[in-house]
Amino acid sequence: MRRAPPVLVVIALAPLLGGAASPGPTAPELEAAGWRKLQWNGIRPANFAATPSGGIRISGRGEASVLAKPLQGAATCLAWRWRVDAGPPSTDLARRGGDDRAVAIGIGFAGFGPQADLSVRIQHAAAQVASGQSRLPRSVLMYVWGGTGMEGQDSPGGFFPSPWNRGIAMLRVQRPAAAPRGRWVEERVNLGADWQAAFGSNAVPAVMEVIVSTDSDDTGTPVEAQVENIRLVPCR
Repeated sequence: MRRAPPVLVVIALAPLLGGAASPGPTAPELEAAGWRKLQWNGIRPANFAATPSGGIRISGRGEASVLAKPLQGAATCLAWRWRVDAGPPSTDLARRGGDDRAVAIGIGFAGFGPQADLSVRIQHAAAQVASGQSRLPRSVLMYVWGGTGMEGQDSPGGFFPSPWNRGIAMLRVQRPAAAPRGRWVEERVNLGADWQAAFGSNAVPAVMEVIVSTDSDDTGTPVEAQVENIRLVPCR
């Protein structure tokens, strides 16, 4: 995505509204469920609509947008189901620009990871003041359908830093762009274990927000995807 350079202006932290993102019109059914839409200035917004089953339908072509809503609880496990019917080809998610993906699920946490140095914390504090009373996540895990990570990784594996927000957001390719399309996939991830693996600390902060995003503005490709039943669950 082509975005402004400030370190906190990234898709994982769209609620910061740091000048490159602004509130967009949220479908009434999604707004009633607690979601709010953010869109990137200068980039056409994708369409998010509620499905009859209470999920989210994502559609667009060469567009990008974010949905976010509060999600409070301990960092146990997160479960959801999703499907992609159309999406971008595999792109390098570790490189600025060209980092398209069909859909990503993000979880915002209340505490910083050890990679957040003083400069990141100062910029986060400034963004927090600008945001008003809404508390902003201090670390984010992103589970992505599409793209590759560091060293061409295109299958579920390790986390790698977002090129837009090192020290705050860590990404993992949960499903590669070549994963079978047109079928539902059930997911369950251990947020506590993943946060420890991604940020290298045992002190896992509380969960505070869930994010659903899409991004195909660089490749200009169509996106058709759905996400349902995002929830915190006990770890087995």
